[in-house]
Amino acid sequence: MRTDCNSDVTVIIAALNEKRGIGPTLRELREVLEEPFCLVVDGNSHDGTGEIAKELGAESVVQEGKGKGQAVAQALRHVNTSTRYVVFTDADYTYPATYVPKMIEVLEGNPDVGMVTGNRFNENFDLEVMDNTHSIGNRFLAFMQYLLNGVKLRDPLSGLRVVRWEILKGWNPKSKSFDVEVELNHFVEKKGFQVKEIPIHYRQRLGEKKLKVRHGVTILKRIFLESFSSFRINETD
Repeated sequence: MRTDCNSDVTVIIAALNEKRGIGPTLRELREVLEEPFCLVVDGNSHDGTGEIAKELGAESVVQEGKGKGQAVAQALRHVNTSTRYVVFTDADYTYPATYVPKMIEVLEGNPDVGMVTGNRFNENFDLEVMDNTHSIGNRFLAFMQYLLNGVKLRDPLSGLRVVRWEILKGWNPKSKSFDVEVELNHFVEKKGFQVKEIPIHYRQRLGEKKLKVRHGVTILKRIFLESFSSFRINETD
C-alpha cells in the first residue's frame, strides 16, 4: 500500500468483475480531479478488473471478504493521512465524475455540511436507465429512512458521494453489503453534520448489474437497525 501519496482527495471504488466500466471510470476521474489517490478494492474478480485498475495508476487491493460494505471498511483502513475528502463512486461508469469538483466546492464553502451526494431523481432522470422496480424501491427506502432515521434524502442509495475525511476517521461500518450507503447517511447526521444532495445525470451501466431485489430487504433491515441503535443511545443519555 502506498504511503507517499499526499493528495487531498482519495477515491474509493469497490469493484467486482467490472472490466468494462473500471477503465472509463478511472480515466474520467483523473480528467476532472488533480492527482487523486484512487483506491480500488477488488472483490476477487475473475475478469482482470484489478489488473486494469493497476495499469491505469490506481492502487488495487484484493478484498478480504465479500460485499460492498466490507470493501468500504477495508478501504478506509488504507486512506492516507493527508486526505481531506473521500469520494465514493461505482466502477460501472454510471456516475459522471464531472460532478465531483462541484461537490467538493459545496463542502469547502459550507462547514456544517459533512457529505454531499448525487441525486439521480431529478428532472433529467431517464426511465430507460433504471427499471421501475429499482426506482420504486429506492423511493420507498428513502421514505423509510426519513421515517425511522430522520434522514431526508431523495436518493439515499446514491453511489456517488464526497465525505469529509475527519468524519470517516471514526467510522467502522457494520454493513456488509449495499446497505452501507444508508448506514453512512445516518452516521454523518449523528455526527452533527448535514447531508446535501445535488442533481446529477445517471448513465447506463457498463457491465452486469449487481444490485438485486433481495438487497432491498438487507437495506431495509439496516434502516431498522440504525433506528434501534439510536433509540438505545437515547435511552442511556
